Amino acid sequence: MPYPLSTRTIIGMVDHAILHPTLTDEQIRAELASIARYPVATVCIKPHAVKVAAEALRNSTIGVGTVIGFPHGSALPALKAAEAERAFEDGAAEVDMVVNIGKVLSEDWGAVREDIAVVLAVARQRRGLLKVIFETDYLTEDRHKIRLCEICGELGVDFVKTSTGFGFVKGPDGKFSTRGATEHDVALMRKHSPPQVGVKASGGIRTLDDAIRLIELGATRLGTSGTAALYEAAVERFGDGPSLD
Repeated sequence: MPYPLSTRTIIGMVDHAILHPTLTDEQIRAELASIARYPVATVCIKPHAVKVAAEALRNSTIGVGTVIGFPHGSALPALKAAEAERAFEDGAAEVDMVVNIGKVLSEDWGAVREDIAVVLAVARQRRGLLKVIFETDYLTEDRHKIRLCEICGELGVDFVKTSTGFGFVKGPDGKFSTRGATEHDVALMRKHSPPQVGVKASGGIRTLDDAIRLIELGATRLGTSGTAALYEAAVERFGDGPSLD
């Protein structure tokens, strides 16, 4: 880890997620008003609310991000590109796209590369950032994650990202659950990605210790909806919290 940890450093890595499918317009606006107090990197919001977020946060240092092909990555590449184009037009600075998971598991790497490349072309034209979501809960073999890292590195995306937080897998007991970011996957993605490609750990980050451990393993962004609790825990431990007034 190349820098000492502090409250500002940790919270400055956060992409605060406002993505639950049941959120109403009123709830989204309330969440944006609440998070504007924290020095996070971005809010990651549903595509239809990008304009609302851009307006709500225009006098802050917080960027606006959104999701593309969310949550299962199955849209055609042209539709993902169009979705990204509209997101940037509406005020997004970053987009997090889900890979076509079935194509990854099929090892149709040409199709996977095209899918990522068309969205990356839009991001570069708009001078925005692209994060590529692997949905690691569905990728049980490391070789698939390694090959994705290689493709993303060759294309020059900005971040590789573990999860959507909505990758529910059926367990032996018949119940569905999602793990999100794991130490193994974050370390693997860091090892097999070029230094200029960041690693975003997302999903299941519930405590300060979770965040610190993932940062130690190479995460440079953290996707979480628990920003307030993370901030309070960091202030208690490091005692350097910026004013929220």
